Amino acid sequence: MSRRSKMIEKIKELMYQPDSIRNIGICAHIDHGKTTLSDNLLAGAGMISEELAGDQRFLDFDEQEQARGITIDAANVSMVHKFKDDEFLINLIDTPGHVDFGGDVTRAMRAVDGAVVVVCAVEGIMPQTETVLRQALKENVKPVLFINKVDRLINELKLEPEELQNRFLKIIAEANKLIKNMAPEDKKDEWKADVADGSVAFGSAYHNWAINVPIMQETGINFKDIIDLCNAEKQKELAQKVPLSDVLLSMVVEHLPSPKVSQEYRVPNIWDGDINSPAGETMINTSPDGPLAVMVTNVSVDKHAGEIATGRVYGGQIEKGTEVYLVGSHSKSRVQQVGVYFGPERVNTDSVPAGNIVYVAGAKGAIAGETISSPEDKIKEFEGLEHISEPVVTVAVEAKNTKDLPKLIEVLRQVAKEDPTIKIDINEETGEHLVSGMGELHLEVISYRINDKGVEIQTSEPIVVYRETVAGKAGPVEGKSPNKHNRFYIEVEPIEPELFEALQNGEIKEGRVKGKESAQKFMDKGMNKEEARRVWDVYNRSVFLNMTRGIQYLDEVKELLLEGFESALDEGPLANEIVFGLKFKLVDAKLHEDAIHRGPAQVLPSIRKAIFGSIMMAQPTLLEPIQKVFINVPQDYMGSSTREVQNRRGQIVNMEQDNDMVTIESKVPVAEMFGFAGDIRSAAEGRCLWSTEMAGFERLPNELQKQIIREIRQRKGLSDEPYGPDHYLG
Repeated sequence: MSRRSKMIEKIKELMYQPDSIRNIGICAHIDHGKTTLSDNLLAGAGMISEELAGDQRFLDFDEQEQARGITIDAANVSMVHKFKDDEFLINLIDTPGHVDFGGDVTRAMRAVDGAVVVVCAVEGIMPQTETVLRQALKENVKPVLFINKVDRLINELKLEPEELQNRFLKIIAEANKLIKNMAPEDKKDEWKADVADGSVAFGSAYHNWAINVPIMQETGINFKDIIDLCNAEKQKELAQKVPLSDVLLSMVVEHLPSPKVSQEYRVPNIWDGDINSPAGETMINTSPDGPLAVMVTNVSVDKHAGEIATGRVYGGQIEKGTEVYLVGSHSKSRVQQVGVYFGPERVNTDSVPAGNIVYVAGAKGAIAGETISSPEDKIKEFEGLEHISEPVVTVAVEAKNTKDLPKLIEVLRQVAKEDPTIKIDINEETGEHLVSGMGELHLEVISYRINDKGVEIQTSEPIVVYRETVAGKAGPVEGKSPNKHNRFYIEVEPIEPELFEALQNGEIKEGRVKGKESAQKFMDKGMNKEEARRVWDVYNRSVFLNMTRGIQYLDEVKELLLEGFESALDEGPLANEIVFGLKFKLVDAKLHEDAIHRGPAQVLPSIRKAIFGSIMMAQPTLLEPIQKVFINVPQDYMGSSTREVQNRRGQIVNMEQDNDMVTIESKVPVAEMFGFAGDIRSAAEGRCLWSTEMAGFERLPNELQKQIIREIRQRKGLSDEPYGPDHYLG
């Protein structure tokens, strides 16, 4: 029996022992060494040759990933690790570090219980490190730290043992500060990274060695020995004494929870069904016997097998050939194959039980965030996935050959399924299709993938996505129905900042508000009691309140009112962009007593007119997307780098100096960021590292408002100027 076959047999056996499983994600800032680390863990498990590890980029099997040298998709692999006298099944997901692919990290965190957060010893905690930690902790995923590239501190920066330790302590203290701020209340102390207990490891993924305090005590190797071996260029010897995969996977087994432990506290956080129901108990106990509960975290399309869904089995077991129910799309589908990942290959099994990461072929129509159950035991859906950033850059895509148009529409739908963070707007009439993504790189990769699926496309110059809001208050304004028999009176004002923040970070969910129990949440975020009890709908980070009393027939038109409110917010009156951050109050209404005169054709236009009219009377303004830009550059190039930011309407927020390196933190409008990569490289003569992070939307400067509104309207084929309030309220 080959080594590979033995390992597959072992995986199949350990799948049924939830105490012996560890589901982990490897996450970090871009270029801190995640994929090199994952390669070496696989080499340690005997899955790839040790010589190739790190250069092979085994988990970057997309050719775009190989060409660009970055991870774009989260990749899954299962392997076996022996710790002390027991064997453990480790299901690992290697996640992207580039901010444009942050959606993949969010989805991966839903599938795992623990995360190895990789931090570069030279750069320390960077913006994206903070983001991935936030994503992990929000999903109740426990972190451990791996401080990578320690050899560079020794060989390039020539640090002494004491300086090394100080550098490490600073990184650990910063990581713990973030954990303390963001971890669940009852886990703040328990989840802190601690050098003494071995939940922090140091090493070099590139040179394949790692060490932590328990291993130091066991082997007698100390920092001075490490410095001597690195200086003597004997890192191979070091890798034989303290191999990276042994040290790291042992840390994972010892410090990260098994599904048996983690599902007890994770399930109530991601599933709001009844925990005492059969489905709830099956999940809490990670039991293979009971109702099926699978959360889909990713969907990809395989040329031969069709759609492949990846997900986490939380309860029961998913078996090949059985019929399953997709809770979100209310449809049934037959599972053709199930199994686990072995890097780019998939290993088929007859079934995959609770506690494992599974791939499913044949779950037709599943998308990321879908819940799979059995048709006879339908369960409540898992909580939706909250993505931290949102699409802010758009390109228009058209097929080079008209005959490819039907295929292009099919491919666009497929791409949107594979990557739920992109937004696709298909206009069958004009043949123009808009694809919105997180940034230039994201859209380049998406365009490449469309071409790769056999459709040649042309893309427009990237367009920035704006938002509409108001700076003042207005109302009550009257919106009349076309037959003049129904009238709605609306007031508008900006939403309370604290409430906006809560909607922004997902503390308060969007959607129709049911019952009074939500009122407390709104009051906690600064809304007065009377208003908090009267919220009907939360949409686009805006709220719709019914402040009327005793209006006859209002309940009968409630659904139409909210439908009109939501559609008005999707395309605002200024420039047909999304409206957000507002509070609309219905203060009065007059309705025709005959139901036939208050149907959709009457109610929808009247509420939309009232909303548009009120916005146009309350100092309407455009908001533009802003990115935080972090630049790490030698002091000599500080001036030219800050000039590059300031020339793009950027503001310098903070500057910190560490030896001769300066870290510049700034905020720059996304509209000014095109071509930044080339310009900053020439400004710093190639000697800079930079990264970006989405920083929300801010008001577009007054002097640019008119010009940008006109440009957007012309691009969309609208009249040059927006209509005034009289157009809607006359």
